[in-house]
Amino acid sequence: MISKRASSISPSLVFSILEKAQKLQASGIDIINFSVGEPDFSTAEYIITAAKKAMDTGKTKYTATGGVEPLRQAICEKLKKDNGLQYSPDQIIVSNGCKQSLDNALACLVDPGDEVILFSPYWLTYPELVKICGGTPVIVECDAANNYFPTAEQLEKAITPKTKVILLNTPCNPSGAVYPEKVIRELAAVIEKTDAYVISDEIYEKLIYDGTKHYSIAAYSKKLYEKTIVINGFSKAFAMTGWRVGYLAASPKIAKAVIAFQSHVTQNINTPAQYAAIEALSNKQGDTVLKQMIAEFKKRAEYLISRLEKMPHISFTRPRGAFYVLIDVTKLGDAFEIASQLLEKAHIAVVPGDPFGAGGTVRLSYALGMEEITKGMNRLEEFLLSCK
Repeated sequence: MISKRASSISPSLVFSILEKAQKLQASGIDIINFSVGEPDFSTAEYIITAAKKAMDTGKTKYTATGGVEPLRQAICEKLKKDNGLQYSPDQIIVSNGCKQSLDNALACLVDPGDEVILFSPYWLTYPELVKICGGTPVIVECDAANNYFPTAEQLEKAITPKTKVILLNTPCNPSGAVYPEKVIRELAAVIEKTDAYVISDEIYEKLIYDGTKHYSIAAYSKKLYEKTIVINGFSKAFAMTGWRVGYLAASPKIAKAVIAFQSHVTQNINTPAQYAAIEALSNKQGDTVLKQMIAEFKKRAEYLISRLEKMPHISFTRPRGAFYVLIDVTKLGDAFEIASQLLEKAHIAVVPGDPFGAGGTVRLSYALGMEEITKGMNRLEEFLLSCK
């Protein structure tokens, strides 16, 4: 018999949509894929060269569980420079992508019966990871009219004696919301009065388009610093999705527990990828590459918004970061059915918002080229004009 733990987990809908789209593509149908959250940019050549050099010089063996010392030190320097956070290398654990870092953090904090507060819309993996640990996801529904920002009042009402973790994600997948510093400080003031921990998923921190600055809740106070696990990685800002390099930063006590846990699950991550990650953080070319990527995403977002604003039957909240937009399709009917029709009739792959805690919406990613986006918007507009 399959365990209750495994039976309770839902597979990722994003990849099921991708699989269906790929089957249609294999049959010769041209599909515009707005479903996957992966930059379409190639990993920069200087990063690839660093991985090759690592392999050529014999850096292909096991490393320390939490990562090689130069990488952990480089991450410390990044966190200090970008976020004003002071860590030592032994407080950094490098894992197989942010997903493993999140799993590590939850596994080391959450016991059966504990509650984990999530703000909807949320990344669809969060509640599944909570359930794997035996925890209970508690959903705080954020209003599109408030830019999907949670409020301190909402958080206070959701906290109970069973609350163990509050999970933040800004910039947010799937909404593209970027919590202003004022909002994070208001949430922090509530959390500071409790015994709850914070997991702050900051993987999209570099992808912000309207001048808003990313603010990490761990910088709010010494107490929040001790109670917060910061999650980040290289997939988005460095277009290194397939390299699987994520990391967490935490207090020494939590970091020690995570190291012990990971040592029995995966040990260290891919060794050459660690040296590629060092180069990603230390090479000044990265600043130029990132600026170009942000400029391109901003251009795509502005074009997407300009097209969506003129289309009938839908509404949306303007995204400020990441590379997603949530479109309200409630006037058309069930979001799953609309997503299915878009794939089969308009040959556009989108993801229904229900698994993200955003029922009645579909998520579009603009992490694809302008030519594809333009073609996809034309098809979406034609589909919507055909709806009554």
